[in-house]
Amino acid sequence: MGARVSVVEGVHVVVVGGGFGGIAAAQQLQDWGLSFTLVDPKDAFHHNVAALRASVQPGFAQRTFIPYAETFGDSFVQGQVDRVDTRRQMVVLQGGREIQYSHLILCTGTSGPFPGKFPGNTVVSYQTAIKKYDDFVNQVQAADSVLVVGGGSTGVEMAAEIKTEYPDKKVVLIHSRIGLADPELLPSVRQQAKEVLLEKGVELLLGQKVRNMSELQLNVTQKNMVVSTERGETVTTDLIICCTGLKVNSAAYASSFSDSLTNSGALKVNQHLQVEGFSNVFAVGDCTDISEPKMAYHAGLHAAVAVTNIANSLSGKQLTSYHTGNVTMLLAMGRDDGVGQFNGLKLPRCAVALGKSRDLMLWKSWREMKQTQP
Repeated sequence: MGARVSVVEGVHVVVVGGGFGGIAAAQQLQDWGLSFTLVDPKDAFHHNVAALRASVQPGFAQRTFIPYAETFGDSFVQGQVDRVDTRRQMVVLQGGREIQYSHLILCTGTSGPFPGKFPGNTVVSYQTAIKKYDDFVNQVQAADSVLVVGGGSTGVEMAAEIKTEYPDKKVVLIHSRIGLADPELLPSVRQQAKEVLLEKGVELLLGQKVRNMSELQLNVTQKNMVVSTERGETVTTDLIICCTGLKVNSAAYASSFSDSLTNSGALKVNQHLQVEGFSNVFAVGDCTDISEPKMAYHAGLHAAVAVTNIANSLSGKQLTSYHTGNVTMLLAMGRDDGVGQFNGLKLPRCAVALGKSRDLMLWKSWREMKQTQP
């Protein structure tokens, strides 16, 4: 981190979204001594990397939410952003409150089905969020069999978490493709993920899609539900968990940055992470159009570049650039196993289990938020 920036009158950075990219940006703005406001609908940071563990292990969810106000004080505002007024440089919240900015960092992330993603489009307390996960644990415990739909990284981790915590339950994973996990992972790592699932006793239905998905009730235990595939196979299960369908959270900015959006709603950014057409607006994390896996690790790297560039622009220094590197990705396969790669090199399973799977890096978020984990 560079030296603190001298206080510049009229400089105020608004950070929209308090996920991994948002809190990294806020922490670094604090370190730089820059005035900022962090806005999020929740009142606590959600360590989403541990969401799946919170879905199966009783009492775990409370460790995955870290209150913003205790770290950022009055620099945190709980609210839902309605739109951005780029002409007046105002972030407008639902209810009408306005927050002026000199610089804006958009970190709105992605949304997807619960429990892999917590609904982020409504103002909610973290106690309510914790209860939602605790209630879901009860659904999992009540089911004798579970069907996980989607074999990307989230689905793979979800199936592994359930089978690790409840080895006597029948767990089936169905995936539309033959290969599991993220396509950007090494083929040997993806194969290893498959091997771990099979070792744990997860049944795999690969290269098949669920035919009657829209008719199915998700996340609620109901004995002997029948799920059909497009190939005519059937699976009888008590609980269905969907792990597909991530979407960019663009509602906060779509109307204001319509000329800077991709078809998916992601923001087009240059090498400095400035949103196309705006020198004082940056995008960080999953809501950018950067071609790389959408991960907390990358969001943190983006945040460092965005905040450094704001500081550099204030002091007349050259802007720094963001460059994608070799893929680093770790998959927690339950608390006792894992697969992954670092900087493009395959890692031993025991190394991933030790580095990520045991604690899901919760210690890191609590330390960075300067709070004590319960």
